[in-house]
Amino acid sequence: MLKKVWSYITFWKPQDDHGNGYLKAMHIINKISIMLFVIAIIILFTRILMA
Repeated sequence: MLKKVWSYITFWKPQDDHGNGYLKAMHIINKISIMLFVIAIIILFTRILMA
């Protein structure tokens, strides 16, 4: 399970995955939102620890 999550976050995908353009765009937007969420959590924790 963790391997699947890690491969999704690191943009690794199997070679046999042939999705259409809309599906690919949706995955890219999801990855961007996950990265922004992680960055926001890191900033939040650093502000809490610095206060």
